[in-house]
Amino acid sequence: MKITKYPQSCLMVETKNKSILVDVGSLKYQDKFLEEWKKASLILITHKHGDHTKSDVLENINIPIYSTLEVQDTYPNIKFNIVSENDVLEFDDIKIEVVKAVHGYNPNLKNGGQVFENVGYIIDDKEHRLYITSDTICFKNDYKADIIALPVTGYGLTMSAYEAALFSKEVGANLVLPIHMDNEKYPTDVEYMKEKFKEFDINYKVLEIEEIIEI
Repeated sequence: MKITKYPQSCLMVETKNKSILVDVGSLKYQDKFLEEWKKASLILITHKHGDHTKSDVLENINIPIYSTLEVQDTYPNIKFNIVSENDVLEFDDIKIEVVKAVHGYNPNLKNGGQVFENVGYIIDDKEHRLYITSDTICFKNDYKADIIALPVTGYGLTMSAYEAALFSKEVGANLVLPIHMDNEKYPTDVEYMKEKFKEFDINYKVLEIEEIIEI
C-alpha cells in the first residue's frame, strides 16, 4: 500500500492496481495536483466542507465519486454515488467500509457550516486496513485497523492529540498518520501532539505535502 499526502486531509491510496483518492479539498490547492488526481480509479469524500470537497475540480473530473446525500445536496452540479454509514464498497480485491464519523461543532459553523452527515472510510486490501476517520470527535466504536489517518487539531471540531492517541489505541493501529494540519485558522499544536503521542507510545508519521509512504 502506497499513500501520498496532499494538503489538509487529502490522500491518494494506491493498492491492488487501484488508486483511491480521498477528500479532494480546496485548501492550499495547486494546479499540479490535478494531473495526479486524474489517475485515480475512484474518489471518496467524507463531508461537505470545502477543505474536503473542491467542487470546481470534482465537477470536471471523469472519475466515480462517492459521498453522502448531504454532500450531493450541497454540490448539485456534481454527480455522486451516494453512500452512508455501514455501506460496503467492493472493487476487485479491495473492500471499503463506510463508517461512522461525528463532526464537532463550534459557533464558526453557524449559517450552513454545521455537518449533519459525515462518514469515514476503512480501506481493506487484505494486507492492511487503513482507517481514514474524517473530521471527527471521539465516539465509541469497534472498528479495527492497523493504520489510521486522523485529525489532531481540536477546536471542538475534531479530536485533539490526546483523544486521537486514545482513539488510535482503541482501533489497534500500529501507525498513525496525523492529517488536517494545514489550515492556519486552526493551527495544530505540534508540541502538544508530540507530548501526547509519546505519553501513549504512539508510532506516527507526519507527512509533508506530496510526501509518500509505502507500507
